[in-house]
Parts: sequence; structure tokens; C-alpha cells
Amino acid sequence: MNAAHATTTVYIPQDTLSLALGADQLAEQLEQWARTEQQPVTIVRNGSRGLYWLEPLLEVQHGDQTRLAYGPMTSAGLAELLETTDWQQGAPAHPLYLGNIEEHPYLANQDRLSFARIGLFDPTDIESYQQHEGFVGLRNALALGPQGVLDQVMESGLRGRGGAAFPTGIKWQTVADAVAEQKYIVCNADEGDAGGFSDRIAMEADPYALIEGMVIAGYAVGASKGYIYLRSEYPHTWDILQKAIDIAHEHGFLGEDILGSGFDYELRLFKGAGAYICGEETSLLESMEGKVGLVRAKPPLPAHHGYLGMPTVVNNVVTLSSATTVLAKGAEFYAQYGMGRSRGTLSFQLSGNIKQGGLIERAFGLSLRELVEDYGQGTLSGRPIKAIQVGGPLGAYVPQHLWDTPLDYEAFAQIGALIGHGGIIVFDDQTNIQSLAKHAMDFCAFESCGKCTPCRIGSVRAGEIIEKLGAPEHDFQQQKALLLELCDTMESASLCALGGMAPFPVRSLIQLYESDFHPSKETPHA
Repeated sequence: MNAAHATTTVYIPQDTLSLALGADQLAEQLEQWARTEQQPVTIVRNGSRGLYWLEPLLEVQHGDQTRLAYGPMTSAGLAELLETTDWQQGAPAHPLYLGNIEEHPYLANQDRLSFARIGLFDPTDIESYQQHEGFVGLRNALALGPQGVLDQVMESGLRGRGGAAFPTGIKWQTVADAVAEQKYIVCNADEGDAGGFSDRIAMEADPYALIEGMVIAGYAVGASKGYIYLRSEYPHTWDILQKAIDIAHEHGFLGEDILGSGFDYELRLFKGAGAYICGEETSLLESMEGKVGLVRAKPPLPAHHGYLGMPTVVNNVVTLSSATTVLAKGAEFYAQYGMGRSRGTLSFQLSGNIKQGGLIERAFGLSLRELVEDYGQGTLSGRPIKAIQVGGPLGAYVPQHLWDTPLDYEAFAQIGALIGHGGIIVFDDQTNIQSLAKHAMDFCAFESCGKCTPCRIGSVRAGEIIEKLGAPEHDFQQQKALLLELCDTMESASLCALGGMAPFPVRSLIQLYESDFHPSKETPHA
């Protein structure tokens, strides 16, 4: 690497996935080379760009030239790169060379609004954040006044990105109108869905966007305190967030008299209880209060009687980060994306048996087929896709003839499916369908808080029935009817969405792949 005429900057991601794939070792290898060769190389530990199948994605920028990407980078690949490349001569011939990653179709064909900054710089570098329109939304909010902020969020059409899709503006207005000595903003960062990782990317690659969104929310509703309830399995995320919170406080974006506005706001992290049920907002609040994470009966809603009995806004990470975008760009700008009542963008997350897994932020309205075929490029195994689950572990499986349905909350509800948090898991034709159904109910049984009978007992009994569906000694149609009746009971009588939605994947699987549950005709009856 010839760096005689200009400093070379090498970007190596520091997100959880990249670390698991050896990013720290790559950084150490590069540092050792630079010391030995006495080369002026600057290493920046940036966040992931969300192209997960290419991680660790190493980017090199010589002077002011375009950043050139390589990935997925390995120790051997980096050694070859350092030994053979002369950056003064332009793009090197290297098997992992990708060119300008922003021109890659996977990234270039996205609508990066809430995730516009991820991967560009060190996520805790507050100066770089401000150079990329950071805290513009907060400054605009302080100029508009609380009701002006509420009006902007309402007009933008922003809805909760955690899965429920409740209008954010209505929730904020409800808390703003409540009369109380203390109000709270609580960020639900207990991201527990299998196949869900957009919250983690947002926090690890652009933490100030979340911090800014929480300050904006607090200013709008009159809340002086905020908490981020972070999934306990995200220790690295905790470190990044805590550092960012401390730096934001030092620069006057948290604490007393924020930006000279007279508004005071404190923000703290709260470690989650390690339970999936605590992703449900009332169970989360119980956990924060030092109690067992049991679901509360509603009403009263958290907006009226939330944390410590006070009016509380509970939103997830992407919702609050999106509010930052709304205030920075304006409600009209944000609302021009999407379709129908689903405005703006959603961060879809492709995983499972997929060739190109990662994060895709697009406006509502594209199809599941576009995501899986155009972005995902089909299965990693190369075999045909058999099943696609949308919306996390409680989401239904969507059949192939409905893959062209627009990804829109109402459109998916019409086909008996849900978008949820945007997680999409792909399975090929070798998948054991009965095992998928059994897993859905086992998951519910394991994660149930146990407060209501339909969820606590129903999930266990449903799992037992699913096992009987594949046994020759049991009448299939009789067991199927019993299972569907139990699913109806769980859906209508469970206290929260865990028990109420666990039947969704099971019902869709039995409708789409009934023959997979039948005992083999070659197996003699007992």
C-alpha cells in the first residue's frame, strides 16, 4: 500500500455481527502492518451499512478519493490487499473488490431515510453526526414548539415500527394532553424477534439519531426523563449507547437547558430482563419497576398510566429514530414515501436461508417478491423457496401466490398476515414444516409470562396436538380441527399478543402445507 502522498483511511465496522466475524482481528492486523511499514493509515471503526452477507465490509479511502469496498474480508484477504495494492494507481484487482459500495444495487436501490447515516463514520463521533444533518431535527423542534412538533409527527403519518403500527402522533398527543407532575419517554429496545436486527443496527451505527428522537419526543409531550430498555443480550450495543449518551450530555444535547431552550432532559439505559415477553410494553414497564415481567390488563393505557403510574410514551428504536428524520426533513417530505395509511419507510430485515441477507430500508409498497428475489437473490442453498415468514416468530407464512402483495400494513392484514417489525425469514424446500409449527407453539410456551390460561396452557396443548398430527395412530382431521379450535381460543382470549398471535404461523402452515403434516402412506398403522 503506497501512502506516501496522502493518508489512507480504512473503515472497519464495529457492530456485533462484524465483531463475531473477526472485525477486531482485522483492525489489529492492519494496525500491526501500519506500525511495521511506518505507513500513515487512519483506522475508523464505523457501523455496519446493513449488507450483512458482505461483513466484515472493509472500505478504503485514499485522501479525498471515493471509498472502495472489499468484502467479506478475511485475514488472508487483507494480507493480500496490503501486499499487492498501490492506491495511487486506482482500483486494485482483488477477488474481494466491490468498488464504491454506495453504487451496489442492494444499497443504491433503497430509500435510506432513517438509516441514511449508518456505516458512514464512527457512530459515537458527534461532530460527524452533525456534519450529516444530525440534531437538525431537534433544532427544528425547539423552534416549532411542542404542539408544532406534535402536528408534524401527526401529519407525517408515522406509525409505530415495533409491530403494532399505532399512529405515533396520536400516542404523543395523548401523553402531551395528560396532566401529571412527571412524564416519561421509554424506548423499547428489547428486540427479541428471531430474524429482527434493525434496532441493533440503528443503535450501533447511528445512536445519536435515537437519542435525538427521544429528546424531541420528551420536548413534545413535556417529559423530562427518558429510558432505553435495552435487550440484555446486546452488551456491545450498551457500550456504544452509553458512550454516545455521555458525549451528547457533554455537548449540551442532554441535561439542563438543552441548546439554550430552557428544556431539561435526562436519558438513561435500563438493562432488559432477558425475557421475550418484556418486549410487550406493559410487561416492559413492570420490569422497569422492579417487578416480574407480567402483562398488565388494558385499560389503563401506558399513555395515561405507564412507568411508575405516570403518562408514558413507549416507542421502539426505529420509531424514535424516524421521528428525528420527520423533524429534520419535514412531515410533507416523509409522507411522500409509502402508500395508503402506511407512510414513510420500513427497515425490512432479510435472514434465514437467503443468499444476500441484510437490512433494506424501502418505502411501503414494494412486494415480498422484490425483497426476496431482487435483494436477497434467492436461497443460499440454491434450492427453491418453500416458506417465507413475515413479521417475526408470531408472523404468518405467506404463500407464493401472495408474494406480490404490497408490503403495507392494511394490505397484509387483508391476506391474514402482518408486517410486524419487518423481519423476513426464508426457508427452502428441505424445511420440515411440522417442526416449524411445533417451534411456534414451543416458543410461546417457553416465553409466556403465565398470567393468562389461553397462552400458558394453550400453547403447551397445541404443541402436543401438532406432534399427534404426524402420528399414524391419530385421526388427522380430528386433530387438525382440535388444533384450529384451540388456536381460535388463544387468539381471542389471550391477554397480550404473545398468546394471541402464536396461532398465526401455525394456522398459516397447516393451511398452506397440510400434506406435510399427514403421516406417510408408506408407514403402516400401529
